[in-house]
Amino acid sequence: MSASGTIRTGTAGWVFEPWRGTFFPKGLVQKKELAYAASRLTSIEINATFRANQKPASFARWAGETPEGFQFSVKGPQLVTHIRRLKNCAEPLANFFASGPLALGDRLGPFIWQLPPNLAFDADSFAAFLALLPPDIESYLALARQADPARVEPFLDASGVGSIRHAIEPRHPSFEGPEVNQLLASHNIARVISDTVDNPVRALTANFAYCRLQGPARADAQGYTQADIADWAETIARWRDQGRDVYAYFVHEDKLHAPANAIALRQALGISLPGD
Repeated sequence: MSASGTIRTGTAGWVFEPWRGTFFPKGLVQKKELAYAASRLTSIEINATFRANQKPASFARWAGETPEGFQFSVKGPQLVTHIRRLKNCAEPLANFFASGPLALGDRLGPFIWQLPPNLAFDADSFAAFLALLPPDIESYLALARQADPARVEPFLDASGVGSIRHAIEPRHPSFEGPEVNQLLASHNIARVISDTVDNPVRALTANFAYCRLQGPARADAQGYTQADIADWAETIARWRDQGRDVYAYFVHEDKLHAPANAIALRQALGISLPGD
């Protein structure tokens, strides 16, 4: 790990009607919402890839609407996680990786694999899935070249792409054993930190951290307070100083306030943007 990591904070997606007039200025046209969001946040999860593979032109357009240093994380497809349930998924993985994420160039951050809540831990299938995930660009391209040409026209231009990283969010209690974290660590895959009552653990299994903050992890919590933000800023700063890059997204439970929370966390960490 390097002497100091990079912290990025953001939200899951950028299209959310209640943000219009709250986070987004009134009257802002929808086609300019990503550019505005990227002027206030430093990372966003692309969720459209969960439902269907996207085109290289879409990835390139999204990248072009964001400033230097911004990164997207890319959600893995439900065909792999929810339909195939991590089994027999070499071909859909190849099709997904060939479909265009590389067109993000240096805006490409981690891939995030969110498992269904009813998917229990099976050591063999989980280990086999982790072994399929490419750990570097050479492995990525090798797998993408196996894509079905009848389903996808492979996009294999890796210009500007840096590290290939993966984070996994298990959501079944059977994943709480130490064997899971050992498997993840052996592949340098980050276990998602969710900050919920059911899963408050802040376990690090890779040389970067990936947070999908859905709490805070208190039964009586009504959303993130200034004290919660300060606590997370202290924790994340420690990880950064250990050399880890950190991706921290506010998602789901308090989505209306997710942009404000992401901005507050960024500012608490001393990261300023031109609009501050």
